[in-house]
Amino acid sequence: MKKQSLYSKSVRPRRRDQSAADGISPTRDHGQAGPRSQYAPSTHAETAAGGTSTASPRTGDPVPSLSAPAAPPKRFGRTRAFAHRHERLLLVLSSVTLSLLLAFIYLGTLPGERKLTQKDIDAAVLHTLTNKTLPSPEVKAFERIRPSVVRITQVGDDKSPSKGKTLGVGTGVVVVDKGVILTNLHVVAGAEKLQVDFADGTKSEAVIIGQQPENDLAVLQASTVPDDLIPATLRSTSGLAIGEKVMAVGFPFNIGPSASSGIVSGLKRNYQAEDEKRVLANLIQFDAAANPGNSGGPLITMTGEVVGIVTAILSPNPQGSFIGIGFAVPIETAAAAAGESPF
Repeated sequence: MKKQSLYSKSVRPRRRDQSAADGISPTRDHGQAGPRSQYAPSTHAETAAGGTSTASPRTGDPVPSLSAPAAPPKRFGRTRAFAHRHERLLLVLSSVTLSLLLAFIYLGTLPGERKLTQKDIDAAVLHTLTNKTLPSPEVKAFERIRPSVVRITQVGDDKSPSKGKTLGVGTGVVVVDKGVILTNLHVVAGAEKLQVDFADGTKSEAVIIGQQPENDLAVLQASTVPDDLIPATLRSTSGLAIGEKVMAVGFPFNIGPSASSGIVSGLKRNYQAEDEKRVLANLIQFDAAANPGNSGGPLITMTGEVVGIVTAILSPNPQGSFIGIGFAVPIETAAAAAGESPF
C-alpha cells in the first residue's frame, strides 16, 4: 500500500502584496533535503541593499528569491499639502467675507443723500453773487469787439511838408477778415497817406476802396492783415429799442481803445452840422460819451454786436466836446456801403 504523503510538495503561492506586507520574500525549493519548502523571512541586509536573495536559515547560503514589490507610496505629504492649501484658501475667504461685512456696516451708518431744494439752489446762487465778482456785460461786450477795432491815422506822405506827421485820428471797425474796414468819410477824406493799427499791434497802410458821402461812410482796404484777424459781428437794428444799453468804442483824442456806455436815446433821427449842407438821416441817437477820435468807431450792444457806426456829436461848445447827444449810422446802411448784406 502506497504511503500517503502528509505534506504536499507543491507550495501554495501567496499574494505578493501580502508577502511584502508580512515582510517575507517567496523562495523556491532547489532540491535541498528537507521535509518541505519554506518561506524564509527577509534579512535586513537584503531589504537595505534591495537584493534578490536571502540567507537560508539552515545552511546560511544565499537562496535566490523574487524581488519584493516596491512599497506603496506614502500619501501623508500630499495630504498635508492639500490641507495646507485649504487652510490658506479658507483664510482668504474669511478675510474677504469680513471685509465685505465691515463695508456693509460702514455704508449702513452713513446718512442718506439729501435732495437739493430750491432754497438750497437760491442760497448757493446768492453766495456766489455775494462772494465772487463776475464780469459785467460791459466787460464781455468790450472783450468781444476789441479784436475788430482799429485806429486810423492820417499821415503826411513823403512829398508833403508834413512828412510823417499825424494829421488826424479816427476809428474803424473790421467787417471782413481780409482787412476790409468801415469808418467815416470825414475821417479819411483828403488824406495823403492812411495808416491802420490793428489790435495785435500790426501796422499797415490802407487805401479807400468805397465811399458813401450821403451817409458819411468810407470803406478801406489794409495792405497788411494779421493772420488771426477777427471781423466784428453785425446785428440788425430792427429790434433795437429806446432805453437799450449800448457802448461806443474808439480812440477819443487819440486815446484808446476806450469804451463808454449809455443807452439808445432815440431812433430815426436827422442831423445836420452847422458847417455842412448835407443832412444825415435815419440815425441812432445815444448818450454814451463820444468825442473827436470816436468817429468811425462801432456802437455795440451788451453782446458785443455792432448796430451802428459813430458819426457825429451834437455840441454847442467850440471844441466840439460831448454833452450827451451822439449819432450813429445804422449798420444796415454801413454794411451796404461795404458791399455786405449780413441781414
